[in-house]
Amino acid sequence: MVHDKMLSDLKSLGVREGGHLLVHSSYKSLGEGVDGIEQVIETLRAALGESGTLLIPTLSFSSVPTDNRVFDIRQTPSDVGAITEYFRKMPGVVRSLHPTHSVAAIGANASEIVRDHEKDNSPVGANSPFRKLRDWQGQILMLGCGLLPNTSMHGVEELAEPPYAFRHMLDYQCTDAEGITHTLNIRRHHFENAHGGSVVQRYDRLKFLLPAYIMAYGKVLDAECYLFEAKPMWDVAVKVMRDDPLFFVDGWYENKISE
Repeated sequence: MVHDKMLSDLKSLGVREGGHLLVHSSYKSLGEGVDGIEQVIETLRAALGESGTLLIPTLSFSSVPTDNRVFDIRQTPSDVGAITEYFRKMPGVVRSLHPTHSVAAIGANASEIVRDHEKDNSPVGANSPFRKLRDWQGQILMLGCGLLPNTSMHGVEELAEPPYAFRHMLDYQCTDAEGITHTLNIRRHHFENAHGGSVVQRYDRLKFLLPAYIMAYGKVLDAECYLFEAKPMWDVAVKVMRDDPLFFVDGWYENKISE
């Protein structure tokens, strides 16, 4: 059953009927007024309508560590929250073939938007659903999780090429929905500086860059949310990073702290 208040909040925030919507989420942030994850997903789909497409990241970087580089599109869990793991197992949902940065989708263009992710040698390359969302004039909803988990920013980093972000190439054994296993050679994220210290992602700085017509702020039930247009977000962030490659991180110049 659709949650009427949640639906009204989503529409007031600016979710477009018939659009492509990528949702990063915190289920707990919605509060006690929802009747389970299925209702949340049903309400998101209602806001998009029959011609819309719902996308949810199903990242699995913790489940596929460097010493166990095996991914199964049907079995490997999502590491990024309860909504994501529930969604990927729902009937009708399709998932992109990528060992660390897969995306699941349902709706009018779901199959097309997840297709060919395995052709990229990076997490958020030209064939990724994140890049396609940008090219298809989609929206990104940060549902109660702040701005830090914005995976599309990794795609921005791939275009801007800052002096951090990636380690060497690694081979992964990836099994698709038909049970066929492919060897994929992928660059894995590696957020460390030249001194062995950690580079801290600061994608929350987007809120100082994007005007209200690109990024809206409001509540969906109890969750504090940001909704922004994917393409102008990418455009602004790429320009900023090309001028200042370290704008969206802290810790580039810090030494590793000895324990």
